[in-house]
Amino acid sequence: MKAKAKLENAQPTLLVDSEVVRQIRQHARSSSKNEICGVLIGQDRDRRIEVAACIEGQNAEEAGAHVTFTQDTWEHIYAVKDKKYPEARIVGWYHSHPGFGVFLSDHDTFIHKNFFSSPGQVAWVFDPHSDEEGCFGWVEGRLERLTRIAVVDRRGGEPAEETGRPEPLPAAGARSDLVVVQSEEREGGPVRIRRLDPGQETTGSEWSLERLVANVFLSLLTLALGFGLSWYLFPRVEVLPVLLDPRTGQLIDARTGEVIAESRDTKDGSAQRADPNAPDPNKSDAPSSPKPRAEKKGDNAKP
Repeated sequence: MKAKAKLENAQPTLLVDSEVVRQIRQHARSSSKNEICGVLIGQDRDRRIEVAACIEGQNAEEAGAHVTFTQDTWEHIYAVKDKKYPEARIVGWYHSHPGFGVFLSDHDTFIHKNFFSSPGQVAWVFDPHSDEEGCFGWVEGRLERLTRIAVVDRRGGEPAEETGRPEPLPAAGARSDLVVVQSEEREGGPVRIRRLDPGQETTGSEWSLERLVANVFLSLLTLALGFGLSWYLFPRVEVLPVLLDPRTGQLIDARTGEVIAESRDTKDGSAQRADPNAPDPNKSDAPSSPKPRAEKKGDNAKP
């Protein structure tokens, strides 16, 4: 009797098809900023939950920090389930945490308690940024992260024999670089393997160099934008080359040759004329009166 009670209080065993895991990851990576959701389809037998398929939650209210099943989402889910999986049942749900890690928020807990309250229903969480994933289930009436999870490959058992077929050639324009596989070990936790793209850097120094170049470029761009705005918004002083005519005291534009101003003071300190075309009072244009000719002195001349 005690063994049976202990068995009921233990965590359930979860078996997930590898194709379901691939579809969940693909669905989560399609939206790197907002959360996505869906349901898990399978069977629940004697604390053994088997997940054989999944259905995407279309028309859900997706946001950066939470996701909600709408009425349209449930109608789509049940329509697909009745058509493709009539004999199966909904054994849980899945959703993504883009950049948040694997946990159940208060909103997630509310959804699980109200829509997936059966002891045989679980919640699968996947973070597309770090590729971390985990599953939560009911244990003694509370939600816990499950430790016994097995991924089953339906194609397991196929023979790996020589077929005589050549290696497939890469598509036109595809890169043929080797793909780097990086493993990260954590103390007290499982080993997580992260697959890197061919062009992705693998060292922290190279990432730091990229960040430094990006910061310098952003600073230069901000400085150039500030100079441009100040050039158009604030007044500026323009320096024009001018010449001074020493004879008339006029300021002449060196580029156009036009008179732009006159000097106020002359060399001797007297006021200069404003109009350069006015006649000079020192030089009168009126003809001077002829001097009287001296009469010849003669006999009749008066002294």
